[in-house]
Amino acid sequence: MDRLRQFLDDVKRRGLAPGNFLGLLNVLIGRRLALEDGTAISAGLSYREVAALLKRVRWEREASAELGVEPSSLAPRDRERYWYQAIVQAHVDSPRATAAGDAVAEQLRAAGYGVGPAPGAAGS
Repeated sequence: MDRLRQFLDDVKRRGLAPGNFLGLLNVLIGRRLALEDGTAISAGLSYREVAALLKRVRWEREASAELGVEPSSLAPRDRERYWYQAIVQAHVDSPRATAAGDAVAEQLRAAGYGVGPAPGAAGS
Protein backbone atom coordinates (compact mmCIF):
# COMPACT_ATOMS: atom_id res chain seq x y z
CA MET A 1 0.00 0.00 0.00
CA ASP A 2 2.95 2.34 0.49
CA ARG A 3 3.68 2.33 -3.24
CA LEU A 4 0.04 3.15 -3.93
CA ARG A 5 0.14 6.04 -1.48
CA GLN A 6 3.32 7.34 -3.09
CA PHE A 7 1.72 6.92 -6.50
CA LEU A 8 -1.36 8.95 -5.50
CA ASP A 9 0.82 11.60 -3.87
CA ASP A 10 2.75 11.89 -7.14
CA VAL A 11 -0.49 12.08 -9.16
CA LYS A 12 -1.65 14.93 -6.92
CA ARG A 13 1.71 16.70 -7.07
CA ARG A 14 1.78 16.54 -10.88
CA GLY A 15 -1.81 17.81 -11.09
CA LEU A 16 -3.03 14.77 -13.01
CA ALA A 17 -6.13 14.18 -10.89
CA PRO A 18 -8.34 17.27 -11.39
CA GLY A 19 -10.67 16.63 -14.29
CA ASN A 20 -9.41 13.04 -14.61
CA PHE A 21 -10.83 11.38 -11.51
CA LEU A 22 -13.07 8.88 -13.34
CA GLY A 23 -10.12 7.81 -15.48
CA LEU A 24 -7.88 7.54 -12.42
CA LEU A 25 -10.43 5.26 -10.73
CA ASN A 26 -10.64 3.15 -13.88
CA VAL A 27 -6.85 2.77 -13.88
CA LEU A 28 -6.63 1.96 -10.16
CA ILE A 29 -9.36 -0.67 -10.35
CA GLY A 30 -8.84 -2.35 -13.68
CA ARG A 31 -5.22 -2.02 -14.75
CA ARG A 32 -1.72 -3.01 -13.77
CA LEU A 33 0.48 -0.16 -12.55
CA ALA A 34 4.25 -0.22 -12.35
CA LEU A 35 7.16 2.11 -11.77
CA GLU A 36 9.42 3.02 -14.67
CA ASP A 37 11.84 0.23 -13.70
CA GLY A 38 9.03 -2.36 -13.80
CA THR A 39 8.49 -2.58 -10.03
CA ALA A 40 4.83 -3.41 -9.46
CA ILE A 41 2.62 -0.83 -7.81
CA SER A 42 -0.68 -2.63 -8.26
CA ALA A 43 -2.30 -5.43 -10.24
CA GLY A 44 -5.69 -3.76 -9.92
CA LEU A 45 -7.71 -3.09 -6.81
CA SER A 46 -11.23 -3.81 -5.63
CA TYR A 47 -13.70 -0.99 -5.11
CA ARG A 48 -13.29 -1.44 -1.34
CA GLU A 49 -9.50 -1.27 -1.55
CA VAL A 50 -9.66 1.95 -3.58
CA ALA A 51 -12.17 3.43 -1.12
CA ALA A 52 -9.87 2.58 1.79
CA LEU A 53 -6.88 4.04 -0.06
CA LEU A 54 -8.70 7.30 -0.85
CA LYS A 55 -9.67 7.59 2.80
CA ARG A 56 -6.09 6.94 3.91
CA VAL A 57 -4.61 9.59 1.61
CA ARG A 58 -7.39 12.02 2.52
CA TRP A 59 -8.52 12.56 -1.06
CA GLU A 60 -10.64 15.68 -1.53
CA ARG A 61 -14.33 14.79 -1.24
CA GLU A 62 -15.21 17.36 -3.89
CA ALA A 63 -13.66 15.06 -6.50
CA SER A 64 -16.83 12.96 -6.32
CA ALA A 65 -18.68 15.76 -8.12
CA GLU A 66 -16.50 15.04 -11.19
CA LEU A 67 -18.08 11.59 -11.27
CA GLY A 68 -21.57 12.98 -11.68
CA VAL A 69 -22.36 11.93 -8.11
CA GLU A 70 -24.01 14.37 -5.75
CA PRO A 71 -21.71 14.54 -2.70
CA SER A 72 -24.66 15.18 -0.38
CA SER A 73 -26.13 11.77 -1.36
CA LEU A 74 -23.08 9.94 0.03
CA ALA A 75 -22.31 8.83 3.60
CA PRO A 76 -21.20 12.10 5.23
CA ARG A 77 -19.35 10.76 8.27
CA ASP A 78 -17.76 7.51 7.14
CA ARG A 79 -15.09 8.52 4.61
CA GLU A 80 -14.42 4.96 3.38
CA ARG A 81 -18.12 4.31 2.82
CA TYR A 82 -18.38 7.72 1.13
CA TRP A 83 -15.74 6.73 -1.43
CA TYR A 84 -17.15 3.24 -1.91
CA GLN A 85 -20.59 4.68 -2.71
CA ALA A 86 -19.07 7.23 -5.08
CA ILE A 87 -17.10 4.54 -6.94
CA VAL A 88 -20.15 2.29 -7.29
CA GLN A 89 -22.29 5.13 -8.61
CA ALA A 90 -19.58 6.29 -11.04
CA HIS A 91 -19.77 3.14 -13.22
CA VAL A 92 -15.98 2.80 -13.49
CA ASP A 93 -16.45 -0.14 -15.88
CA SER A 94 -18.44 1.85 -18.46
CA PRO A 95 -17.10 2.69 -21.94
CA ARG A 96 -16.89 6.35 -20.86
CA ALA A 97 -14.74 5.40 -17.87
CA THR A 98 -12.53 3.17 -20.02
CA ALA A 99 -11.95 6.04 -22.45
CA ALA A 100 -11.13 8.33 -19.52
CA GLY A 101 -8.81 5.63 -18.16
CA ASP A 102 -7.03 5.42 -21.51
CA ALA A 103 -6.42 9.18 -21.41
CA VAL A 104 -5.09 9.01 -17.83
CA ALA A 105 -2.93 6.02 -18.77
CA GLU A 106 -1.25 8.09 -21.50
CA GLN A 107 -0.52 10.90 -19.02
CA LEU A 108 0.86 8.40 -16.52
CA ARG A 109 3.08 6.78 -19.15
CA ALA A 110 4.44 10.23 -20.00
CA ALA A 111 5.14 10.68 -16.27
CA GLY A 112 7.19 7.46 -16.23
CA TYR A 113 4.69 4.87 -15.04
CA GLY A 114 3.81 1.59 -16.69
CA VAL A 115 0.07 1.18 -17.16
CA GLY A 116 -1.55 -1.95 -18.52
CA PRO A 117 -4.44 -2.02 -20.98
CA ALA A 118 -8.06 -1.96 -19.90
CA PRO A 119 -9.64 -5.34 -19.22
CA GLY A 120 -11.03 -6.78 -22.42
CA ALA A 121 -8.95 -4.42 -24.60
CA ALA A 122 -6.81 -5.78 -27.40
CA GLY A 123 -3.49 -6.87 -25.96
CA SER A 124 -4.76 -7.49 -22.41
